[in-house]
Amino acid sequence: MTDQHPRDGTQTFARLALGLAGIAMAVVVIIAVRPRRVEQTGPATAALEATADDGASADPTATAADVVTAAALAMGQVIGVEFTLTRSGAPVYIDAFESIALDDLFGQFSVPSRAQAEITVTIDDSYRTRLGAVAIDEEVWISNPVTGDFETLPPGYDIDPSSFFDPQDGWRPLLENLQDVRLVGIETVGGERYHIGGTAPAAQVKKITVGLVRDQDVAVDLWIHPTSYLVTQARFTTMINGRSSDWLLSLDRYDEPFTIRPPQHVRS
Repeated sequence: MTDQHPRDGTQTFARLALGLAGIAMAVVVIIAVRPRRVEQTGPATAALEATADDGASADPTATAADVVTAAALAMGQVIGVEFTLTRSGAPVYIDAFESIALDDLFGQFSVPSRAQAEITVTIDDSYRTRLGAVAIDEEVWISNPVTGDFETLPPGYDIDPSSFFDPQDGWRPLLENLQDVRLVGIETVGGERYHIGGTAPAAQVKKITVGLVRDQDVAVDLWIHPTSYLVTQARFTTMINGRSSDWLLSLDRYDEPFTIRPPQHVRS
């Protein structure tokens, strides 16, 4: 069911603010090259994003360890990125009531602490809607799904937008602590990319997803640019209550000067 208002808009927004304020910018650090929303017709892991070939050429003698080490260094120096996330399979709830399921999001991040995103969620397995989120320094605004106006997140929530895409404390340790690293091969995904497989430890997964995925190591596939060593795409599967959820993340437009300002229409 779409394009219908929930019966209780005020209550719904309160629940959305609680669940989405953090996740709006947090999922970008979970782990392509496409500056717009991903249109997915099947499971997120079914196929990689089709992109224009940038002509990049990978070294066939490179080792997985060398690629991951270079990627950790490169990702630790990122100052901005555009991201697209799609998810399929078992729902992943982002609120304590398990009624708000994350479907996909599209946004930009700029260090040290500016981010904006458009998020698609499904509420109570029936109501699908899009929300906007903006975070600047320690202030977060979420759009009301009923009025469309932005509202300032009330004080008392422990949310630090600067940690959602922290190159030093997010990406770098994730790559440095990747286990069972292997070079799956060299594949063409918008140009040649190193396809790296590995396992992200549970502690690191929990940290970078702000608790969205807990108590499990996660097998992840990464596609890494052979010149910049930036991660351009990733896919992984998580298990929640015995059911699998598939994720596909694309990262693009690294270090571009994104303009992220406070929303104009803010309801007090």
